[in-house]
Amino acid sequence: MADSEKPWTAFYGPSVRAEIGKPKFRTLGGFISETAEAFGDLPAFTTCLPNGMNGTLTFRQADEMSDALAVYLREVAGLKTGDRVAIQIPNCLAYPVMAMAIFKAGCVLVNVNPLYTAEEMAKKFADAEPSAILTADMFADKLVDAMQGHPIPNVIVTRVAEFIPALPKWIVGLVQKYWDKSVKPITHAHVRLPDAIAAGREKRDQLHNAIAEYRSDVDPDDVACLQYTGGTTGVSKGAMLTHTNLLMNMEQTMELINTLEKGKEVALTALPLYHVFAFTVNFLGFYSIGARNILIPNPRPLTSMKRAFENYKITWISGVNTLFNGLCNEIWFTDSPPKNLKFASAGGMALQGAVAARWEEVTGKPVVEGYGLTESSPVLTFNPIGKSRPNSIGVPVPSTDVRCVDEDGADVPIGDSGELIAKGPQIMKGYWKKPEETEKTIQNGWLLTGDIAVMEPDGYFRIVDRKKDMILVSGFNVYPNEIEDLLAAHPAVNEVAVIGVPDPASGEVVKAFITKQDDGLSVDAVRKYCKEHLTGYKVPKMVEFRDELPKSNVGKILRKDLRAEEMAKTNVKEQA
Repeated sequence: MADSEKPWTAFYGPSVRAEIGKPKFRTLGGFISETAEAFGDLPAFTTCLPNGMNGTLTFRQADEMSDALAVYLREVAGLKTGDRVAIQIPNCLAYPVMAMAIFKAGCVLVNVNPLYTAEEMAKKFADAEPSAILTADMFADKLVDAMQGHPIPNVIVTRVAEFIPALPKWIVGLVQKYWDKSVKPITHAHVRLPDAIAAGREKRDQLHNAIAEYRSDVDPDDVACLQYTGGTTGVSKGAMLTHTNLLMNMEQTMELINTLEKGKEVALTALPLYHVFAFTVNFLGFYSIGARNILIPNPRPLTSMKRAFENYKITWISGVNTLFNGLCNEIWFTDSPPKNLKFASAGGMALQGAVAARWEEVTGKPVVEGYGLTESSPVLTFNPIGKSRPNSIGVPVPSTDVRCVDEDGADVPIGDSGELIAKGPQIMKGYWKKPEETEKTIQNGWLLTGDIAVMEPDGYFRIVDRKKDMILVSGFNVYPNEIEDLLAAHPAVNEVAVIGVPDPASGEVVKAFITKQDDGLSVDAVRKYCKEHLTGYKVPKMVEFRDELPKSNVGKILRKDLRAEEMAKTNVKEQA
């Protein structure tokens, strides 16, 4: 696509490169070491617990620890270049240390959700075949069952309070062990993370240039990370993200967010680092500019974040729509919003207009929406700072082509809806051990996103909905996002999800699931409100009130779970 066909570059600003030829660094290992040298004793990562207890690692400390751990993986655990290493822990200081060590060792990081059941873990282990795992003590009891199909020879165990001062760590340990019983006895053979680092240091002192030698065996196009898709629309697949993919996407995103100051930003990371957006932008991106990353092990309940906002001058926060909505309903947050906040960024699910407006009302700062997929490392588009538009995913990041196409792959007219497809250096190498799925998803170098979008004449994009979430009512396309956005603006609605359910007359009808802000809200009131703003076939025929809606671990409302419930009801009726 020629520059003349990329009108969005007009919004980049004079200092933003429209094209980034190649990443600044050859591999992630080199990037980590050189960045640490640049920022030295500045704080890099801080774990903040709900009670305010905290611990911090500087850039230099994290670099030294990860060097030692990389040597442990290669020289003690016996791993080789390209071996997979799983991380299954919440946001805490151990996460960046281990992730950095994996890259330095020339191994492949496999992010695993720490809340998985043993059965879910077993599926991931059988697919990825990791040679080592870092897990938290509170989850380690599941390993015996999880490794029935694929035994993992090297198990390293850490704790959420790892690397924080001794007294707070001791207190947290006692509470976990004796009060809330969150830590069960670990029966599987393992080594503690501090012991692994100590053993690595000992070996490192006996070797010369070990880290440089490991790095020399790694090619920029080698897989750096197996990032499994969320599985919200089907079977979870491992996206093979290379060193170039991740380094480029980090640069593409930070290039567009060019108002940040090196060594001065404080990023609040409530999204789990195993989530690809938090991994690429929060972890890698903010590390690259010398920012301090405040890690929240568990943002639920939202009061778990209160001390972080009180104790640190937060300048940036990322999250999903439900996080921003929830914070705006917390009195402690609305009474004392963060004073140093520059902006917030949203992704993972559609940002509802009412939530964005409320956030800006409370904080005085906008929520900037972006868009991407696991398969694109993840960022494809972002709203330029100061030029953000409501209900828009912004413009493509540098070195990225985006189009909207019809069922035959032909470009649709500007302003018409079509499937969004994208091409750029951040597009994955493919799915791990699934060439057929790769061929379905990447065609002629273009990633087929499965999302329906519209391109505006000036190059901004907006998502209409997921292709698979579209509801077909008597031959008319209905997009859940449109209805959800409308209902979210109703003062009595807290959260909403919309799906299509089978109907003998029209094929499908619209059903809305709502949690209330006001107990007085009725079904009739919901339908009346919708009729005032929507054409008839878009109005929910059914409305169900619930105490809560099903969500993923990052707070994304799971329409698929609601659809599964409705299909189960339908099957029961048909069998009766």
